[in-house]
Formats: sequence, C-alpha cells, structure tokens
Amino acid sequence: MSDSRLSRSASPLTEFREGVLTTLPAIAAAVPFAVLIGALAVDKGLSVVESGLMSALVFAGASQFVALEGWTAPAPWLALCLTALAVNMRHGLMSVSLVRRLERFPCWSHPVVLFFMVDEIWAFAEARAARRPLTPAFYAGLVTFFYCAWVAGTLAGAALGGMLPEPKAFGLDFTFIAIFVVLILGFRARPGFVLTILASAGVAVTVDLLWPGPWSIMAGALAGILAAAFGPRGRAA
Repeated sequence: MSDSRLSRSASPLTEFREGVLTTLPAIAAAVPFAVLIGALAVDKGLSVVESGLMSALVFAGASQFVALEGWTAPAPWLALCLTALAVNMRHGLMSVSLVRRLERFPCWSHPVVLFFMVDEIWAFAEARAARRPLTPAFYAGLVTFFYCAWVAGTLAGAALGGMLPEPKAFGLDFTFIAIFVVLILGFRARPGFVLTILASAGVAVTVDLLWPGPWSIMAGALAGILAAAFGPRGRAA
C-alpha cells in the first residue's frame, strides 16, 4: 500500500499518535532547555507565572534565551523586540515552506499552525510531507505534547530557580544542539544538501565573528536558501 493510501486510510487518532511518537526525542532534548529558560527568567526578576506566560505566548526558545540574556530593569523593550525579530526571522522563511504542505488544513487554521511552528515541528512536518500528505491530526500530535512540555519545563525551572545545578555540569546544554544536528541530517538525502549546509554554516560563522549577535542566524539561513536555489540542482529544478 502506498504512503498516500496509508494517509487516507489512517484514522485521526492513529495520525495523532504517530505525531506524538515522532516528537518524543525532541521533547527529551527541549525540556532541559526549557527548565534553563525558566530558571534564567526568575533570575532576571520575572515571577513563575510571568516565566510560564513567556513560554506559552512566545514559544520560541532561541529568542526567549537571547531576550533574557539582555534583560535589565527596566526592560529595554525596543532592543529586546529587535533582537527577538532578528533571531526569529528564519521562521518567516520556514512558514513559506510549510504553508505549501497545508492542503488538508482549513484556511482559518493556518495562523494557528504557524504559531506553533518551531524548528523541530517544522522539520518533522516537512519530513512527513515528503512521504505523504500532512494532516491536521498528525500536526496536532507533533504540537500538543511538545508545547505542553515546553511550558511545563519552563514553569518547573522558574519554580526551582537557584536550586537547579549548573546544566553544563551534566552536558544538558548540548542537548538542544544535538537535536538540531539530528534534524539537519534528516534532510541529507535531498539534492544540494552538502552545498546548502556549507554555505549556511560558513556565512553564519563569518557573520558571528565579524558582528557577534543574532543576525548570524538570519544570514546563515539566507545563505542556505540562495545555495539551494542557485546551486546546480536548484537551477536544474
């Protein structure tokens, strides 16, 4: 039976369960980082409730971490907003990619889908769509437990605060890096993979060395897109 026929015959509950199972490794990697975000938030003067609301409403680990790193009292709102924008601009590029996969989603749901689109969710959704149509039930399975675990981890970190040991002592700071490496390797069979990775990594590192800060993330993303679009395979397509 083809993947397309499997997708048509699978029940929503089955699709949801498959989405949950797909995202479990990412949850295991994200929770320690969420705990760290919560502990950092209360250290900067936020309450436990405010820390949880930040994760629930922003739901973007990298921008939350960068914003908290620059948090002072009173908070420099304009600088924080610009920093978060720079870090999260890549989500605009990812949204363009994901919207093409939402044929089975009602139009009204697209903003909701994109709100919950963090890097891991995007990668899993793209990988699924490459094999068979992406369904609302599968996407809900990707999102539900990942989102709840992120908010719960932040609340736990905020509540425990200074009681937490230094994450680096246990190598927990590497977990988030590890999951991104795994996500990237999931696309290794695609045309132009090596060229795209080299261009993106090279430009990101160069920009960070010359101008340290979040703009290296966006620069690397744009370099990867240009490499994919104008590389040998991209021109052929």
